[in-house]
Formats: sequence, C-alpha cells, structure tokens
Amino acid sequence: MSLILYGHPFSSYTQKVLIALYENALPFTFRCLAPDMPRHLQEWLERWPLRKFPLLVDDERNVAETSIIIEYLQLAHPGPRQLLPDDPLQALEVRFLDRYCDLHVMTPVQHAVNAALSGDAAQTLAGRAFAAEKLALAYAWLEARLAGRTWAAGEHFSLADCAAAPALFYADWTQPIPATLPLLRAYRARLLASPSFARAVEEARPYRHLFPLGAPQRD
Repeated sequence: MSLILYGHPFSSYTQKVLIALYENALPFTFRCLAPDMPRHLQEWLERWPLRKFPLLVDDERNVAETSIIIEYLQLAHPGPRQLLPDDPLQALEVRFLDRYCDLHVMTPVQHAVNAALSGDAAQTLAGRAFAAEKLALAYAWLEARLAGRTWAAGEHFSLADCAAAPALFYADWTQPIPATLPLLRAYRARLLASPSFARAVEEARPYRHLFPLGAPQRD
C-alpha cells in the first residue's frame, strides 16, 4: 500500500480526509500544496487538472472528492473504525448528514471567506451576512437532529462526523454557535476532543493567520 494525500493542513476538506486516515491509523504520505512546494503543485495538477483538493493517490489510482475518498478508503483499506455502516438505510443517513455538513455548513463559510478574500469591504459585509443567515438555519436544524445522539448519526463516529468536525470548527469562527443551542455546542466540543480531529487542528495551527475573517483566540 502506498497512499499519498495532496492537500493543505488548514483546508477544511483536507482535514475531513485526514480525520478518516487518522481514525484507522492508515499510513500515508502528505504532500502539502503551497507556493513553496512547486513540485507538489505540479504533480497534483498533472493528476487532477480541475484544481480541487484534497486528492488521494493509491499507487496509480487517483481518487477525488472527500466523501468518495473516505468511502474508497473503507473499501480498499478497511480498518477497525467503520465510517460507513453496512446497513443501507443507516448508510444513507450518514451520507445525508455528510452532504448536509458540506453543503449547508461549510459552503456558507466558504462564501464568507471568499468575500473577505476579495478585499472589498462591502462584499465582505455581504458575505458575512449571507453566511450568518444560512448558518443560523443550519445550526437550528442540527440542534434538533442531535437530540439523544453522541455523534452526528448516532452512537458511532462516522463519515458524517469527518465532515462535521472541520465544518463546525470554521463555521463557529464565522458565525458563533449561540448559547441557545447547547447540543450543537457540546457536539462541536466532542469533535474537538476526538484524537483524530485534535491532531488535524494542531497540524493546522501555524496557518491560522491565513483565515481572512480573523481566527479567534480559542480552540
């Protein structure tokens, strides 16, 4: 087995895959995509010219898209932590929550980040307002869904939690989760305490200055 992951430690979607790799202690080589790593950038673009990361390489097989990467790892390199259940209906629930976190939590965050990166003050304010509105809706739905659950889909850590961890991490920086949503705040804290995500957070810590909305002095 020769796994290579192209990505960046501060990227939420890179972290999503890192969590899955760390959960099952899978050996891999990390190739950071940064301006001072031109060789890594060239290799990545040759393998995936759509310019999206992370990208997993397994020998000569290129696997793109985070949810697909994590499912591929379970099929090709299974470990003790099963991140997608065997039961089809349970698996559907996990896949749905995975998509929910990517589309309804991380996407508004990315919208606000992209607006801030524009350097235009009015665009930045509009981006944050858009994210605040969308995240308020997403947070409220998650609060109700988490009742009686330890993890996103129940009592077992899954693909959905791999998606939720970085999404909620950066979402709370963008639009803080209010105290009126204690279940969601507690869930985010559990994610931060999980060894796999805690490791990803620590590896990304040197890059916090890159967060254009301003990284808070916490977490």
